[in-house]
Amino acid sequence: MGSSQGSTLSADVMSLVDTLPVLAKTLIAGGAAGAIAKTAVAPLERIKILLQTRTNDFRTLGVSQSLKKVLQFDGPLGFYKGNGASVIRIIPYAALHYMTYEVYRDWILQKNLPLGSGPIVDLVAGSAAGGTAVLCTYPLDLARTKLAYQVSDTRQVGANGFYRQPTYSGIKEVLAMAYKEGGPRGLYRGIGPTLIGILPYAGLKFYIYEELKRHVPEEHQNSVRMHLPCGALAGLFGQTITYPLDVVRRQMQVENLQPMTSEGNNKRYKNTFDGLNTIARTQGWRQLFAGLSINYIKIVPSVAIGFTVYESMKSWMRIPPRERSKPA
Repeated sequence: MGSSQGSTLSADVMSLVDTLPVLAKTLIAGGAAGAIAKTAVAPLERIKILLQTRTNDFRTLGVSQSLKKVLQFDGPLGFYKGNGASVIRIIPYAALHYMTYEVYRDWILQKNLPLGSGPIVDLVAGSAAGGTAVLCTYPLDLARTKLAYQVSDTRQVGANGFYRQPTYSGIKEVLAMAYKEGGPRGLYRGIGPTLIGILPYAGLKFYIYEELKRHVPEEHQNSVRMHLPCGALAGLFGQTITYPLDVVRRQMQVENLQPMTSEGNNKRYKNTFDGLNTIARTQGWRQLFAGLSINYIKIVPSVAIGFTVYESMKSWMRIPPRERSKPA
């Protein structure tokens, strides 16, 4: 009886899924991929942000000591501080990213633009999709970073402010205060390095993934064993090239939570390039790669899980396969 009801429910769900347009299915697949991948690596993402932004507190700590420090002051749930904002952001971000990638890719191929039909199309479509997704969801990324930056010290030890009491209680308060401090521009503080970084990163991610897939026999195209390594390598190469821009972005996002400068404000960087130059000059060029090792640990499973879930969801929802990339 139970098995029969389960089969009926499954059939009803699939019937409903089959009625959805392809773009809606792609949105759902992308959103699911983003949420699962982001939650899987949330503790590592939190530590990475702390290493990037709390230069005085975490600079001398390694990954393991940073994990112990967060556990000591915030408890086990501290590893997921800001993950709610991250998931709320990543669902529309990933959904838009994957969907607009498919849309831009199809549009480029249909218009017969002088880009050929090889992986260069994936590079351009991926870059445009990344930019679109960032512009639509950036305020939530700002909220996620500010929440993750906060480290509680219930004992209130340290006269030098080593640990601060949380400033924000949730996403709504972060966004309200950011808007109050800077208006609409306050919600997009750090968007410059984000866009400069996401355009090559997103493009390279899809380019490398599709280029690697092209060398896989067609009968193995839907294999999890194919998606995991291809997705992991795609994320690894793309993230390494653009990582310093991610450091600048994070530091710009938490400027108002840091001590005042000698000029009496906490706006440290005029723009992206000023941020890169100032960080290298005052904090050392190594700070531009702070947290990169943990990012390697994080990005490989994150991108691999993301591509795997996305491809699996596409297969489950019976999204028609698109034209494969041809050699350029």
